[in-house]
Amino acid sequence: MHETVEARVTHQFPMAADRVYDAWLDPAQVRQWLAGALRSHGLPGEIVRVEIDARVGGSFFFSDRRPQMEARHWGQYLVLDRPRQIQFTWIVDESEAEQPSQVTLTLHPTGTGCTADLVHSMNAAWRDYIPQTQAGWSRMLQHVEQLLASAPKVN
Repeated sequence: MHETVEARVTHQFPMAADRVYDAWLDPAQVRQWLAGALRSHGLPGEIVRVEIDARVGGSFFFSDRRPQMEARHWGQYLVLDRPRQIQFTWIVDESEAEQPSQVTLTLHPTGTGCTADLVHSMNAAWRDYIPQTQAGWSRMLQHVEQLLASAPKVN
């Protein structure tokens, strides 16, 4: 096993953990918040594919069109514990498939919503990318919040 490093992000949500959890597994919601996060980073935000098989052992595939290419992100769900935790592998290149990085999103209820702790554990070779990895996950969490804040609550 190779040495790993971690990118860590925390985000306070003013909504319940179950809503945040569900936003990570519903293809329509993922398409919306992912597009917003990409646009806020100066990318087109044109989502090509969002496929989610939301079960332990199931996989996901997201892709977006960028100026010179189609960026692809995929992985497998390792833990799905609603509304507390989602853990998955994260791959952006075929060369990572044998030893993918791992992302854990843990949601902690608070009096007014929930706190999300996200940890992206990756090969130490990517150490220099920790700041931009944290910034990317932060943007995604912010756009999950924006999406949920604008969506009607379903009871």
